[in-house]
Amino acid sequence: MSIAAILWSVLFGSIGLGYFMYGRKQKATVPLVCGLLLMVYPYVIANTIALVVIGVVLSAVPYFVRR
Repeated sequence: MSIAAILWSVLFGSIGLGYFMYGRKQKATVPLVCGLLLMVYPYVIANTIALVVIGVVLSAVPYFVRR
């Protein structure tokens, strides 16, 4: 794992923690699930470009999907 992948993982993991806390407090399903996915998926994905693309998509989902 490269240094760039580690830094992106930390960034998306912290965004995921924020989404998770917000979703749990507001009882909102979409931010809660996206937060969990943002915290877990960096452990599975090793490619840096895929890590960034998936992270950006998962970070944008709660903005566009409002339930």
